[in-house]
Amino acid sequence: MNATTPTNGMDRRSFLRTSAVLTTGLAALAASLKPLMEMNDFPTAERFMQKYYKEMTPAEMEKVLKRIEGEVEKQYGLRPHVRDYKPMDGVEFVYCLNLTRCIGCRKCVHACVAENNQSRNPEIQYIRVLKMPHGSLDIEKAEHDYDPAQVPEKGFFYMPVQCQQCQNPPCVKVCPVHATWQEKDGITVIDYDWCIGCRYCEAACPYFARRFNFTKPEIPKEKINPEMSYLGNRPRRQGVMEKCHFCIQRTRQGKYPACLEVCPTGARKFGNILDPNSEVSYILKTKRVFIQLKEELGTSPRFFYYFDV
Repeated sequence: MNATTPTNGMDRRSFLRTSAVLTTGLAALAASLKPLMEMNDFPTAERFMQKYYKEMTPAEMEKVLKRIEGEVEKQYGLRPHVRDYKPMDGVEFVYCLNLTRCIGCRKCVHACVAENNQSRNPEIQYIRVLKMPHGSLDIEKAEHDYDPAQVPEKGFFYMPVQCQQCQNPPCVKVCPVHATWQEKDGITVIDYDWCIGCRYCEAACPYFARRFNFTKPEIPKEKINPEMSYLGNRPRRQGVMEKCHFCIQRTRQGKYPACLEVCPTGARKFGNILDPNSEVSYILKTKRVFIQLKEELGTSPRFFYYFDV
């Protein structure tokens, strides 16, 4: 399911303008924008006026990519390689995670941070690893801040949670400017240049999978990953949302997500569910125990948990 473009609804400039008029007028709008104007990452006129992602021509996108490369080079002193990777035909990505094998080492968390140019101060993490007592699946009562040096602990199992890439994503439905949508390969993406930071998507997500940049993200220059994607791991700015996107800059080139590659136990499996010979297809056909988090909500996650039985 793809979100409609702003030509069928309301674009971000119309949203801001209409909302202001309907609430407290132009004076209130000026007051509300003042904190944004004071931020170092307040959008430039070029960025603010660029077309909606789905409406840009290849030439227009190329111009945007060059602008982003210039901005990154100016800030970090290196010229990145920014591309707009499109979904492949005949591909729908799903993730399978073997809870029997996961040892809670949290290496996936840190590999994700490094690959996706996430802020280090404060550090933004897309993956939470929950420590759960055997026999329990109540993630609301799980332990988040356990000591990874003590894992695995007897009597517990570990459940990594990240964006579930839902087939019916509630986060997409609530975005007033269509800054987030689901692509045909199943990945829900965010256009950071279009996001207005209202945080409606964060409130709508039942998996606590979205992150908001309350402050200007900080990444040491030597830690920057120069291989970037427009809808993926390019540096974000203060005041926008971000989340796991299945390492779009890797997976749309036929590679595995960074979290999978670093897993020391092989607990993570990723692939194309439309390919009957893929490993994920085999798992979903042969394993008898499946868990889809909060499946009663009707979100239909593309992230499956299972145990060895």
